[in-house]
Amino acid sequence: MGVAQFFVLQGVVGSAWARPYSWARNNISDLGNAHCAWQPDPEPRYVCSPEHALMNVSFVTLGVLFAAGVLLTGVLLTGALWRRGAAATASRLLLAGAGAGFVLAGLAPADMHENQHVLGALLIMATGNLGLLLSGAALDLPRPLRWGSGLLGAVALAAFVLFLSHHYLGLGMGGMERVAAFPLLVWAAALGARGLVVRGAR
Repeated sequence: MGVAQFFVLQGVVGSAWARPYSWARNNISDLGNAHCAWQPDPEPRYVCSPEHALMNVSFVTLGVLFAAGVLLTGVLLTGALWRRGAAATASRLLLAGAGAGFVLAGLAPADMHENQHVLGALLIMATGNLGLLLSGAALDLPRPLRWGSGLLGAVALAAFVLFLSHHYLGLGMGGMERVAAFPLLVWAAALGARGLVVRGAR
């Protein structure tokens, strides 16, 4: 639910832009910027998001639900989803940190509280993706699903490094940022969907 509303509201908020919003040329954070202004970094672009408040609420909602989901599955479903041990604990804590990052990104728009917003982005794309990588060894799931989780984390971390070094591989700044940020959300949605299917089967 948290992931679904985030993707839907990106489309809704982006459609309100007078100058078309681009997933390739614009950062995700541009949707939450509170003021209309020319942004020179990391790539020059004009940002004006009339529905920025809606996007920031979406960031916070996603972060709260994401962190709650990670922590509650650790408390309530240990043995059913997560293995016991240090890897599982570290993975859950790192993933919960990503949830906190989404909340911080929503509460601190990039054009108003840049340092706090950057910290939020680091929690999402560094801490969260490291937790995703570790989840490959921490989840008590069939091997292909565990390998898939680890692979998503590795791809996202590599994309984050490329994004920071301004190597976009033809995807554009916004495109590479999404390769770094979206695997975490795809993983969360897939895990949630699997949980619903398993519960229904039982």
